[in-house]
Amino acid sequence: MTRQGPLTDLRVVEIAGLGPTPFAAMWLADMGAEVVRIERPGLKPLIPQKVDVLNRGRGFVALDLKSTKDQARARALIERADLLIEGMRPGVMERLGLGPEVFEASNPKLVYGRMTGWGQTGPLAHSAGHDINYIALSGALHAIGGDAPVPPLNLVGDFGGGAMYLVAGLLAALHETGRTGKGQVVDCAITDGAAHLMAMVYSMNGSGLWADRREANLLDGGAPFYRCYECACGGHMAVGALEAKFYAELLRLLALERTQLPAQMDVSGWPRLRDVFASRFLERSRDDWAEIFEGTDACTVPVLTLAEAPAHPHNAARGAFVDLAEVAQPRPAPVLSRTPGMARTGVEREPASYDALLDRWSKPA
Repeated sequence: MTRQGPLTDLRVVEIAGLGPTPFAAMWLADMGAEVVRIERPGLKPLIPQKVDVLNRGRGFVALDLKSTKDQARARALIERADLLIEGMRPGVMERLGLGPEVFEASNPKLVYGRMTGWGQTGPLAHSAGHDINYIALSGALHAIGGDAPVPPLNLVGDFGGGAMYLVAGLLAALHETGRTGKGQVVDCAITDGAAHLMAMVYSMNGSGLWADRREANLLDGGAPFYRCYECACGGHMAVGALEAKFYAELLRLLALERTQLPAQMDVSGWPRLRDVFASRFLERSRDDWAEIFEGTDACTVPVLTLAEAPAHPHNAARGAFVDLAEVAQPRPAPVLSRTPGMARTGVEREPASYDALLDRWSKPA
């Protein structure tokens, strides 16, 4: 399988899991790393899909980690890897004879990435949970929505607070390993990552600039100039005119007279402003408004569907989406100038040859 990107010299073992672990492995594979997933024989997908984009760019070997023989095979691969990614509950890998202490002598440079919802320690460490639970305890879920909190898909927890923090931790630890020759464990908890993503909101709240309730602030839909409005066709426009000069452009293109409206930052006037903006947007279709605002500094754009987004001229010009195996999917991000990553289908239906893989990994990358 052809690989390109800045990580082509890295070998990664991924213990099959859900959500954040395959997303992190996908990102590493997109950036050129050779990633091999270990999954149990005959594993059936939780959600059958035409193509599982999260598994792109890599194959797998079928090993039963409850088998002593296959545990030894897994150890042999991990002893030759630079990075390990696992998302088991705390203690599971140790019970399988694959905990980090096993590799301290045989692979002292190994960076061992542990991805969990609650972390390796703490009162909830051994409890089950999902994205919605983790972001609830971070404060993030409380801040999103209207009358009730609304889950922001699983972007804030699984992928933002989980997978991308795991990637950052792995690469940070790998950088340190280059200086010291010593690996370490990366304890990545979604609750920690989601809380970290809330740094600015906690800063504003601690400074008295953020009300601890939904739709009452600048960035949560409370401000009339930072929210979505329905149009005549049922579609929506997303308005983000925070700065005064951008707000002035918004009013100009909506044909509204500033002197007849409450001041932009007069919170007491926000309900009236929301009503005025809502009425004006209902006068035209989403596509009509999109044409009016296109390329302006009013920070107002159409809310696109999943089917529409790949075809938008800006996304198309940047190649933000690619078609692989007849499925539109995001290309690797971010874009590197010299060694860009590459999206590869690589969604293998059959396991790779373990012996051939071990033989190749027994040689320098």
